Amino acid sequence: MPFEFIRLEIPEMVLIKPKIFRDERGFFLETYKSSDFIQYGITENFVQDNHSKSTKNVLRGLHFQNIPKTQGKLVRCTRGKIWDVGVDLRKGSPYYRKWVGVELSDENFYMLYLPPGFAHGFCVLSDEAEVQYKCTEEYSPQYDAGIRWDDPDINIIWPIEKPILSRKDANLPYLRDVEIGFVYEVLK
Repeated sequence: MPFEFIRLEIPEMVLIKPKIFRDERGFFLETYKSSDFIQYGITENFVQDNHSKSTKNVLRGLHFQNIPKTQGKLVRCTRGKIWDVGVDLRKGSPYYRKWVGVELSDENFYMLYLPPGFAHGFCVLSDEAEVQYKCTEEYSPQYDAGIRWDDPDINIIWPIEKPILSRKDANLPYLRDVEIGFVYEVLK
């Protein structure tokens, strides 16, 4: 199998380490293979790919799409280095309001899988970073939502001091002020 799947502190979040084949010409790796992901239990159908470029200290998030258009994401950093974060928003989950952060970079090639029911955000640690991610649902402006990056009830420890935010992200509400319909289901 060309991937190593590692369940994180929130077991539905999975760090994926691809097998990298290097030689004097460069490298080759598979970034997604449906049969391997299904064998591990990640059975979602990815329907949209996104690509962003950001500069150092940019913080994007925390974003999610509400029911019925909730998105799972498979995130990777193809240039530079980011701190990638997922927050469990599933009511009834033993991990509700908990977060996990991992470093993704063009050097480690790691990917992070966040299932539906999680908010996602990242900050840029390198001078520039490009992030690509697959989504299990197409973007829907009607269900687009988010929560503040600095919500004290979540208390994410970001590895940057002065984040650069979009106007939209700077004005997102706190989790306690958002109507969310995600419900926890026991991991199979």
